[in-house]
Amino acid sequence: MTRLLVRGGTVVTGTSGRDGVSRIEDGAVLVDGAEIAAVDDWTVLRARHPNLPVTGSDRHVVLPGLVNAHHHVGLTPVQLGSLDEPLELWAITRLSARDVDPYLDTLYSAFEMLASGVTTVQHIFAWPTRDLDALRQRMGRIIQAYIDVGMRVSFSMAMRDQNRSMLLTDEEMLAGVPKSLRPRLACRFETMTVPLAEQIAVFEDLLAAFADHDLVRIQLAPGNLHWCSDSAIETVQRLSERHHLPLHIHLLETAYQKEYARRRTGGSALDHLHRFGMTGPHVTIGHGVWMSEADVALVADTGTHVCHNCSSNLRLRSGILPLNRLLDRGISVALGIDEAGINDDRDMLQEMRLVLRLHREPGMDERYPTATQVLHMATEAGAATTPFADRIGRLAPGYAADLLVIDQEAVAGPYLDSAIGPVDAVLNRAKPAHVKAVMVAGREVVRDGEVMTLDSAAALTDLKCQLAQPQTDGERDRRDFAAALYEPVRRLYSTYLDAVEPVPFWAPNSRR
Repeated sequence: MTRLLVRGGTVVTGTSGRDGVSRIEDGAVLVDGAEIAAVDDWTVLRARHPNLPVTGSDRHVVLPGLVNAHHHVGLTPVQLGSLDEPLELWAITRLSARDVDPYLDTLYSAFEMLASGVTTVQHIFAWPTRDLDALRQRMGRIIQAYIDVGMRVSFSMAMRDQNRSMLLTDEEMLAGVPKSLRPRLACRFETMTVPLAEQIAVFEDLLAAFADHDLVRIQLAPGNLHWCSDSAIETVQRLSERHHLPLHIHLLETAYQKEYARRRTGGSALDHLHRFGMTGPHVTIGHGVWMSEADVALVADTGTHVCHNCSSNLRLRSGILPLNRLLDRGISVALGIDEAGINDDRDMLQEMRLVLRLHREPGMDERYPTATQVLHMATEAGAATTPFADRIGRLAPGYAADLLVIDQEAVAGPYLDSAIGPVDAVLNRAKPAHVKAVMVAGREVVRDGEVMTLDSAAALTDLKCQLAQPQTDGERDRRDFAAALYEPVRRLYSTYLDAVEPVPFWAPNSRR
């Protein structure tokens, strides 16, 4: 069992409110196996444990490990040929993606996340297929990649039972595309159709398989309102209650999704879920961009979580989450990078900085998130959306030894005024190059930018060699099919919204 001290000129143990930072100057963390045994002054812990090895020094900042609370894939959509588009069209372009080994694909993004201090990822898996053996194998290889690299994962299996495309029913989609494309589209819908009972059986097998693994938790992800019938919503909610598991649902990501909810329910998507009990501390809303004032009030009153996917919302033209309003109401908001960040990578330090900057409203009052609040989003608030809640997100005795060590001198170089505190310095200036070490469950997985658990160079070489092979007939066929579908689908959605496009209640100059 590994025992060591992790030292920092500042040890940030937790955050609260706009500016509440719990920290110890010249402090240390005593790591005993996979857990934190003590957090105290450096001199105190060193005197008690004079012979233990030491990571870090008085020139470093020690932080709780970061949580990427919404993630899907390894190679980014751009890398696989899909430029940013509105979500409903982007989903069509994604059909043309190459076939990628799920193990190597997962490692690719895991390397990037770990390099920026992410120790836990909420991986939302959405790959419906009638071939249940292929489904199980793919999920198993993704989870194994996280285990092998030493990263903590909350794996969410998405569930859906309708609308094999996006908002439109299968029948509406088929009727809206040229006749020549209908047989191929119908065949695709058929291969994606998996009875909900079979999805649940696969999920429960997965849950049992990883019940005792320290680094893996399995949870639920009903896909979205438009992908789930009322029966499916009720079934997944009961499943959550039976297994005492949190769930994560994409919701109100685009204006089109808000309009879908109005047509289907006569009102709000969130109100509809609430009728089935799918609100509360066990629920996380992914995106939530198009919530109304009443929706925000409901989220606050029920203790429902929200996951802010800032880069994704900007890249896919979905809009901007009313973050300041949510924080004002005391809503717990986590942070997710989704497919990729603003620079087409998985740099959580950069994602935090984007959130810090984007929501600075004009005026002299406090209409902006502080560095402390954004760090909280990426630590404790993210942890609260997973089954690892109360085990990660803080540095305290009994918590998992998940942490990162940042070179404070390098962050400050060549000069940084002493008035700038360590949290503000990290949120404003830190980059992956400044990360000295990353630890998960007491195991050092990154040191000086290098992954310690696997040969990352060899894995990336294997990935590159696989994708250097010529496209298969199936890949070329999917690319041609996606290109042929694009314009018909664009036309279908061009008339989907009302004559006056709905605006979020927080938009400048909008009517309340």
